[in-house]
Amino acid sequence: MSRPRIGVTGPDRGGDAAWWATRLALARSGARAVRVTPSRRIDDPDDLDGLVLGGGADVDPRLYGDAAPLPLPKSETTKNRVWARVIHIVRRLRMAKERTGLDHARDEMETTLLARMLEAKKPVLGICRGAQLINVVLGGSLFRELSTFYAERPNPRGVLPRKSVIVEPESRLFDLVGRTHLRVNALHRQAIKEIAPTLARVAVEENGVTQAVEGRRGFVLGVQWHPEYMPQSRPQSRIFEGFVAVAS
Repeated sequence: MSRPRIGVTGPDRGGDAAWWATRLALARSGARAVRVTPSRRIDDPDDLDGLVLGGGADVDPRLYGDAAPLPLPKSETTKNRVWARVIHIVRRLRMAKERTGLDHARDEMETTLLARMLEAKKPVLGICRGAQLINVVLGGSLFRELSTFYAERPNPRGVLPRKSVIVEPESRLFDLVGRTHLRVNALHRQAIKEIAPTLARVAVEENGVTQAVEGRRGFVLGVQWHPEYMPQSRPQSRIFEGFVAVAS
């Protein structure tokens, strides 16, 4: 049996760490990853068996009706563990475009492909920005800045799993990870606000920030964290394994 062909979206410049980490996670799950960027477009859903919407630049606020100026991202820091430092350095060197704000070409490419994949009922996994984009395309909105949610307890930004989220037991996500409390990482400064009508919130932080959503039908899953950067975690690996199983 041939391996399912999975599109993995990202920017034209940068995003190498996320691409290689996602490619490895998919390969370990039995799939073949195909890099998709604005200059390497795939517009026909028949060319793919599934789609991973990767993390990166902020989703353009105009896509969800917010035209106020967007503040520039703050710098990121990652400490401890050799492998975490390597990922951090690669991201800093190769993701300059994403750190500066918006990527309109990527927004257009991803929204077009996502809509076609959803129409074709192909499985979709959204990671960080990807989860946010799924919500926006399906009619939801985003918080553009989350500092008020972390006034009492700072958001532990980095690729290490230093944050705890609560998983809804009656959900596909729970079926995949097998637990109601999950340790995750955090590289985001935005998050889902109003949840799209066809999605359900299936993971949340104690402060109320949505950490995962999923479709009420089919395999449509968006996680606010980065499972591709946690290959040592079996629950995180099972997210990719479950996704690939549906795409096969």
